[in-house]
Amino acid sequence: MTRAVAFLRAINVGGHVVKKEQLLQVFESLGFKDVVPYKQAGNLIFECDGKDMEEVRLRIEQKLRSTLGYEVEAFIRGIPELQRLVEKEPPATPDAMSCLVTFLPGSLPNPLPRLPVVIPKSTVEVVSTTGKEVFSLTHVMGEGGLPNQFLESKLKAKTTTRNMNVIREIVERFG
Repeated sequence: MTRAVAFLRAINVGGHVVKKEQLLQVFESLGFKDVVPYKQAGNLIFECDGKDMEEVRLRIEQKLRSTLGYEVEAFIRGIPELQRLVEKEPPATPDAMSCLVTFLPGSLPNPLPRLPVVIPKSTVEVVSTTGKEVFSLTHVMGEGGLPNQFLESKLKAKTTTRNMNVIREIVERFG
């Protein structure tokens, strides 16, 4: 069995409210074991056969669509992948408030502007990419959602963003 994490995009926005218990039932109905929500409903740790994570992602998205009646994108990463993200986290600058990681649906679907780049009308700086994730630094409180909007517009793909503190906590607790 492989321990993996599903990062769900926009699970509780736009008038939708999904309880953690309902998400647990969805994941358990797919045969996943030891399903645990972490911090918010959109982060679910679970165990699966781990042979084909793309197939796991598709099963989760299909089940969520049939259960909830709307599309929910899932970004699946194994704990070892998250550990590598922690190791690749860019060094914080003295004025950085937080480091964020934006998960992509696969490898970069379209080229990014030359990095680093500051998101227009903000202080958020997109600083690096792994090819499947993008790191950003925030410099002012309340700018945590900006990398997602910016990257979705540039890449023409759905993404989801998490604070690296959450990623580190998941690796420490479940790794």
